[in-house]
Amino acid sequence: MMDLRTGTEYVVRNWVCASLRETYMDLMNTAQDADLIINGEGVLAARLVAEKLRIPWILTVLQPLAFLSAYDPSVLPALPAIFQLPGLNVIAQRGIRPLSKILSNAWAETVYQLRREIGLPPLEGNPLVDDKYSPGLVLAMFSPILAKPQPDWPINTILTGFTFYDGSEGGKQLPPDLEQFLNAGEPPIVFTLGSAAVVSPGNFYEESIKAVDSLGRRAVLLMGRNVPPANLPSSMIAVNYAPYSQLFSRACAIVHQGGIGTTAQALRAGRPTLVTPYSVDQPDNAARVERLGTSRTVARKRYTAKRVAKQLKKLLENPNYTARATEIGVTTRAEDGANIACDAIEKQLEAA
Repeated sequence: MMDLRTGTEYVVRNWVCASLRETYMDLMNTAQDADLIINGEGVLAARLVAEKLRIPWILTVLQPLAFLSAYDPSVLPALPAIFQLPGLNVIAQRGIRPLSKILSNAWAETVYQLRREIGLPPLEGNPLVDDKYSPGLVLAMFSPILAKPQPDWPINTILTGFTFYDGSEGGKQLPPDLEQFLNAGEPPIVFTLGSAAVVSPGNFYEESIKAVDSLGRRAVLLMGRNVPPANLPSSMIAVNYAPYSQLFSRACAIVHQGGIGTTAQALRAGRPTLVTPYSVDQPDNAARVERLGTSRTVARKRYTAKRVAKQLKKLLENPNYTARATEIGVTTRAEDGANIACDAIEKQLEAA
């Protein structure tokens, strides 16, 4: 799932499309009296149900990669190196959508087949690339700091800004042992792999521990269900989970996988980051925050203690990273994506 070159295909084939028929039946039963369907990119059945029931639908996208814009080219996980070669970026800009359609057309065969079976007309394009957008409304639920609207975005797109939720709004607090650790010394480096990459961490935690030890820094390791390392020094703590909104702002730097949720919370916290992208949208998110001047990147296959320590040293010793991250944090915290999205949804309902 988190393989750089095959991870996207695995997710689409084995998760999104493998459950398409079951999801279609469940949604069809649930949406009989619905006025509107709002869905994310991964719920391909939602569009089919909306078309069959003849009700409007809204697509929500969470990251700039969803648009594959020629004017603001994204880093494709299957071909990340092409965007780093001099002179090839222009080619990439012009060919990103056609290439993506070719790479993914076979993945969507289940969609084409189900449309035929339920009597819907053929699509004009690829439901994963250029023919996935709602004709009514598309909500781009990320910050304009990461990407601004482009001429080849759907004309009915509204850029809302980030929407933040990690449980802390419901009163969830930091674990007591973590709170005690944070109060006992200098701000630590936080290491996390989000909600997906954490299931296949590889050597991430082992190399991270070595890197922090060589720097003489404190660290917080968010490990999910992974077994914490034995005999951690007192300068480090491992916990399964902590709300990013409460933890990140108390760090000196954050090392993460580049998922859009983690990226958003790191930007909101105003802390410099080191990103080691695994797959899907993560390489593109990593490239975007690096361009902002708040982050550096270490390729997943090159994630070693020596390289990580070197990059962290650059982040922590160059005040420009912290200054830029602080500046962007102020801007990001002022975003009100949820309310903007709700206003747009209400207008769509009124027009239906």
